[in-house]
Amino acid sequence: MKKYDYSLKKYAKIARQAAAEGCVLLRNENETLPLRTGDKVAVFGRCASYYYKSGVGSGGLVNTKYVVSILDALKAYKGITIHEPLLQIYEKWIKENPIDEGNGWGTVPWSQKEMPISDEIIALAKKDSNVAVVIVGRTAGEDQDNKNEAGSYLLTDIEKDMISKVSKAFERTVVLLNVSNIIDMKWVEEYHPSALMYVWQGGQEGGNGVVDVLTGQVNPCGKLTDTIAYDITDYPSSAYFGDSKKNYYKEDIYVGYRYFESCAKEKVLYPFGFGLSYTTFDITANIKEVKEDKVSVAVMVKNTGKKPGKEVVQVYIKAPQGKLGKPLRVLVGFGKTRVLKPEESQELLIDCPKSYFASYDDAGITGHLSCLLLEEGDYDVYVGADVRSASHCGSFFQKEVILEQLQEACAPVECFERFKLQESKTKTYAMAWDRVPVRKIDIKERIKDLRTSEIAYTGDRGYRLVDVFEKKVTMEQFIAQLSEEDLRCLHRGEGMCSPKVTPGTAGAFGGVTPRLREFGIPVACCADGPSGIRMDSGAFAFSLPNGTLLGCTFNLTLIEELFQMVGIELLKNKVDTILGPGINIHRNPLNGRNFEYISEDPILTGKIAAVQLKAMHEFGVTGTMKHFCANNQEQDRCVVEAVVSERALREIYLKGYEIAVKEGHARAIMTTYGPVNGIWTAGNFDLCTVILRKEWNFDGIAMTDWWASANWEGQEDQKTNRAAMVLAQNDIYMVCQDAHEEEEIDNLKEELECGVITRSDLQRNAKNILNFILQSPAMLHELGKMNLDDIEDFNEGEDVATTPEITEYFPVDLETGRLILDCIDETIQFKDIINFGITTAGEANYSILLEITTSLSKLAQIPISVYFDNIYRGTISIQGTEGKTILVTEKIGYIKGKYHYIKLVCKEHGVTINRIEIIKEVE
Repeated sequence: MKKYDYSLKKYAKIARQAAAEGCVLLRNENETLPLRTGDKVAVFGRCASYYYKSGVGSGGLVNTKYVVSILDALKAYKGITIHEPLLQIYEKWIKENPIDEGNGWGTVPWSQKEMPISDEIIALAKKDSNVAVVIVGRTAGEDQDNKNEAGSYLLTDIEKDMISKVSKAFERTVVLLNVSNIIDMKWVEEYHPSALMYVWQGGQEGGNGVVDVLTGQVNPCGKLTDTIAYDITDYPSSAYFGDSKKNYYKEDIYVGYRYFESCAKEKVLYPFGFGLSYTTFDITANIKEVKEDKVSVAVMVKNTGKKPGKEVVQVYIKAPQGKLGKPLRVLVGFGKTRVLKPEESQELLIDCPKSYFASYDDAGITGHLSCLLLEEGDYDVYVGADVRSASHCGSFFQKEVILEQLQEACAPVECFERFKLQESKTKTYAMAWDRVPVRKIDIKERIKDLRTSEIAYTGDRGYRLVDVFEKKVTMEQFIAQLSEEDLRCLHRGEGMCSPKVTPGTAGAFGGVTPRLREFGIPVACCADGPSGIRMDSGAFAFSLPNGTLLGCTFNLTLIEELFQMVGIELLKNKVDTILGPGINIHRNPLNGRNFEYISEDPILTGKIAAVQLKAMHEFGVTGTMKHFCANNQEQDRCVVEAVVSERALREIYLKGYEIAVKEGHARAIMTTYGPVNGIWTAGNFDLCTVILRKEWNFDGIAMTDWWASANWEGQEDQKTNRAAMVLAQNDIYMVCQDAHEEEEIDNLKEELECGVITRSDLQRNAKNILNFILQSPAMLHELGKMNLDDIEDFNEGEDVATTPEITEYFPVDLETGRLILDCIDETIQFKDIINFGITTAGEANYSILLEITTSLSKLAQIPISVYFDNIYRGTISIQGTEGKTILVTEKIGYIKGKYHYIKLVCKEHGVTINRIEIIKEVE
């Protein structure tokens, strides 16, 4: 391993820069920004101090040692003065109106109650301030979508009133949107704030990044990764989003700007790629070279303003309409300059692969069925700072050419109509309707044709996985030793919070049984992401800017530097793969999980995912791309079916994954919960084998999402149908409590005996898993060859992530459903925080009972916060007992899985917890 500087200080510096470069300035009238030395700033909005560092759920709840809010960062900046009386008003109001943290991530509100702003407050602030900063916050996340309602996609009446009053009172009013996704923006033209900026969710350094931009230390250079339309109904997907059973992707390939720039420009408030700067740039470009496989565009960028800054250059192609029909703009390449001083120029050479703007013919209308091709005609190249302002810089003639002869895969079984762009006699375009081709192939026959040969069983020949590592035996010789039971167990990942790997992580796979360990198969570890390592044990990790913000940077070099740090952090914590990047497409603004994902554009998404993976690969660790594919709605995500054409899949929803595999050399991928075109993705052979492995040459592992289902086509989905997953070449089922115990639960043994799956299917999956482990740090740890000393400053200063020393799990009694802990036992002495592991008695609702004695008076208010798997579940509030003992309870909620963590936090002195009971509730 090469020498590499790793420290919290460096990590924070890079993350802070990323948070700054992801800020997108949409409005800046009369040079409201940057803030000037001597400005007196009035700060409005409770989210000034309650900063949303990320969305919620598995992709966001990273436990951090600190989070810098926007207010924290403003206070630390010496060049301005913050209006203290206004802050004191907010502090008093917030104390009386505490944050609603929900009870588990499915109950977290997307916004918090905001303080009403009276005319008296405005007058007070205006008297001693010349600038107002208004902060509006939103979160979002797993299991539920945004809604076209106040407090979610729309502003509340109180928020509108606050922006309106402040904007009228202050000539310089800056509105900051600390949000996970784009929100409704119609209010901007109604209230006219003089400056407006999306600051997204910047992780633990987010507040610093925002203030760097506000104060001009970083010139804003972020660009929108989504089109912001006037109304939610203007997005073509909105009419086909939110159903509980099926969503028809009738907009087809016309997603985001591909639709708006083709036939609905008038519906756009802020176009894709848009973002202002404190300076100005001149962009000139020409086509430098057209080769067989790519187009190269030379771009000269000159800073024509008065301040130094960076600019993003975007290259778009307008292809001929041909027989298939095309969007009028498709992003095919981009680049970002260094910081340019006034009058300084930089030339960028942007290579644009032709595969980025090729079309897939799923109907045979061109005479080339199931081909990725370029139709004959003139291709126009546009270059600029956003999709709308990009200007024509040249054209080239392209003969018809087939780039790839593919095969039908994942086609719909249900006929429906989709959009197709149609040119009128006046050379304008509108959407017409076209019938979607349905599946023609026989999947069962395809599975038989592609089935691999069985490796004859030899029994234990004494080979260990190290022998394959050292090339003493082949992988086939090693796998020949594994019994059918071994192979079935290898398919089963364990978790959450498995004690076999780093405490609190999401799962373990590989050598999860004693017999597999005897073969020298190590246990590999995966942790939730992509916004940082989520560990339910309460261990600290670094919280990253969210996916959308990273997309808005358009800065591949910066993202590479950031994910090099992620790679080292994973290595340090013995995590082989983080569950990310999230690379689904922003099909609709209401998808609650858009914050994890990057963009409405598949090329930008794929390029950013690829560079994240390559950066982590430098340190032997990797990311698990998710959610494969078409996870574009969180509500009813386990059952709602995506009904989508094969063309839209290949050009939009799979394209980012393809780029990440081919350019980022992806090694792991996670399927979704729900079905695509009738087949749940966890057991979708066309998706996991034909496209992923046969066409893209992916040679890594595929795993399910946690507790996912699969189905035989035409039948209902079942969590126990692991045979469908094995057959599809989805290598690992995530997750089981115990791989051995699962023999009595899943259908692997039964379907193997019936011949539905074969030993060769299990052996093929085993080969994928073991080849992954051979390339992972888990194997080096197994061999005692992992040396972290080559990372400079590894142990210097404050650690970024720390693993708690939880060595014992206390079992809930299976018969009584109770766990009783005597806190006099020195294993859990109470010192502000009690943190311990438990093993539960099966899936059920649980409560916690505390026996408490305090020496405090009855006037004392004592809050005890209860966390389950590092997720806040509620606060037990008691008064002082003056030495008496009391019993109090709090509901933990529904628990599934075997291993968990309980954390109790109480900052009051003179409190003794004598006894803790974890109680399984009787139905």
